[in-house]
Amino acid sequence: MWKLMCTAGVMTALLTGGALAQSCSDGKTITDGKLTIATGNPAYYPWVMDDAPESGKGFEAAVAYALAGGMGFAAEDVVWTRTSFDQAIQPGDKDFDINMQQFSITEARDRVVDFSEPYYTAPMAVLVRGGDDLSPALDQLKALKWGVVASTTALPVVTETIAPDSSPLIYDDNANVVEAMKANQIDAALFDLPTALYLSAVVLDGGQVLGQFAPDATSDPDHFGALMVEGSALKECVDAALGALKSSGALAQIEAEWLQEATGVPLIR
Repeated sequence: MWKLMCTAGVMTALLTGGALAQSCSDGKTITDGKLTIATGNPAYYPWVMDDAPESGKGFEAAVAYALAGGMGFAAEDVVWTRTSFDQAIQPGDKDFDINMQQFSITEARDRVVDFSEPYYTAPMAVLVRGGDDLSPALDQLKALKWGVVASTTALPVVTETIAPDSSPLIYDDNANVVEAMKANQIDAALFDLPTALYLSAVVLDGGQVLGQFAPDATSDPDHFGALMVEGSALKECVDAALGALKSSGALAQIEAEWLQEATGVPLIR
């Protein structure tokens, strides 16, 4: 079933990983001949569609199967398990080979677990409430009343790139920004795209992600990596398979399908 969903570019990338198959599957996974991949419980749109990673639908689910194929594992040899976010980033043994839950790669985390090379760089996105009459054009964004968390990279994007007509209101965390939007104290806020998608779908009634900036619009964007146990023998294989997906353009195709077309979040230009 999964093979039918693959684009030609993804299949080409998987074929290039054939030489990696033996070294990646021979004695390097927790179950010989199987690749155990963890996701969240539950796993959310658009990373996993309908909380069913085995379908291969959703950005991280699709990337997971593409990585598995690049390392020589057939789709039927992928085993899914679930963990909480906090559980996964703790030091110690793991019951998975890789875990994909939008883990930002940080120095502190990298001291106790291993990360792959980034498979996604999170852009900043505009969250509004009831924005059907708005377009992701800078002249419209300038006229909005903005809220922003002072300690994040969103602040310079708001003040310098958007440069709103009125000074933004400054808050100490995301929750206070959302509450300010619920109280109609602000019109818009800037979050990384995964956070904005989650807030619009789960937290903010009438929330809408109006548009997204290119990842290079921020000086220090979040990079997501596949998480592994510290010292994992699979890291080299995962990085090689990921590199093949990037160089072939297959990773970009998956991102376009699930994080642009599926979410319908346009680029702000």
